[in-house]
Amino acid sequence: MTRPVTSTPRKRLYTAQERARRDATRWTLVQGLLAPAQFLAFAVSLVLVVRFLLSGHGYEAATLSILVKTGFLFVIMITGAIWEKVVFGQYLFAPAFFWEDVFSFAVIALHTLYLWALLTGAMTPQQQMVVALAAYATYVINAGQFIRKLRLARLDERAAA
Repeated sequence: MTRPVTSTPRKRLYTAQERARRDATRWTLVQGLLAPAQFLAFAVSLVLVVRFLLSGHGYEAATLSILVKTGFLFVIMITGAIWEKVVFGQYLFAPAFFWEDVFSFAVIALHTLYLWALLTGAMTPQQQMVVALAAYATYVINAGQFIRKLRLARLDERAAA
């Protein structure tokens, strides 16, 4: 005997008030500008890191690119927390973005581990680059989480219209 498949409606990402706050705050634009800039920095850096790992050349360029990417990450995390406070009333772990925020901390931890390794010399250049690649892998997953939420928000808006 099979049971009919029923789907429960998905909870909307934003309430009407949260959507209004999201649309009214300048932090939404800031996030919208920083996210593609960070992705561009990531893409350039990824090429430079892989080039170094494959050839042993370009350590300085790869290192500089990782520092730029990490700078974007820290700025987007701080401004994202401000955005979350404006929209949801708390700086981090608002229910709508809880798991994205949790995973963001893994991304930050790996980037910070890279910085520690760079500053202390505790790892070889190759080991540093492997840590950077691990940080980048978590960043890609985290970016995917946020892109999924952006898509869900657009679907919610279409459904509401």
